[in-house]
Amino acid sequence: MLRTNRLKWALAEGREVHGVIASLPAAASIELIAEAGFDFVVIDTEHVLINPETVEHMIRTAESYRLTPLVRVADADPKTLLRLLDGGAQGIVLPQVEDAETLERAVAACKYAPEGERSLNAGRPGAFGKASLADYVVEANREIMVVAMIESRRGVAEIEAICAVPGLDMVLEGAADLSQSLGVTWQPGHPDVVQALEAVQGTASEHHIPYCAFLRDSAAKARWRARGVSTFMLGDERGIAFRALQQALGDARTLESSEAPPS
Repeated sequence: MLRTNRLKWALAEGREVHGVIASLPAAASIELIAEAGFDFVVIDTEHVLINPETVEHMIRTAESYRLTPLVRVADADPKTLLRLLDGGAQGIVLPQVEDAETLERAVAACKYAPEGERSLNAGRPGAFGKASLADYVVEANREIMVVAMIESRRGVAEIEAICAVPGLDMVLEGAADLSQSLGVTWQPGHPDVVQALEAVQGTASEHHIPYCAFLRDSAAKARWRARGVSTFMLGDERGIAFRALQQALGDARTLESSEAPPS
């Protein structure tokens, strides 16, 4: 059955929320994220090889924890968006959005008429037809999110038109690819990148569209909160797990070294 999109309502109420990207293709990854207390998860199918059945299991696991499951797609193919939404995704994250037309087509693919042209289906979000499908399509249009990632110089230049598209629910930054587009690869803290991100966030704010920022350093949250941002991403669970493992091993080796008897 269709679940209430807790992330969407939190954004409407201005509450602070935290999310993470799920890059490990397993339901257990979602369990770890949910038990840790995150508000939403972005299941990555752009950079990760993952089969549709596994995505659905990950979505189902998120539902069981009342964790909002979004899915980052590889492209805006309407059939791909349709299958993910029919599988229970509560939102679609579109990478590399560079023009309003692409976003408009994606919104149309994610929304039922009269707001869009999503194909009708009484699958698991519609409780297999158990309840009124006429009511379901209205509820689905209200609950489903469309998120645009701005990851290029062109996307920044077109942000005004992008934010003007009806049906856009959130803008997510993509500083890594943006740094490459701006000629400062893997320098997300470079002044040119920061200036571009702030310009995007400022335009989103003018259009009353929530902006989601990645927290890459200890001072980032305070900077973004000062600009009115309350939605944050903490990277992906692989990176977080790697750093935790690396730290644990380093601590163990340091302890072992400090306890070793003098030679």
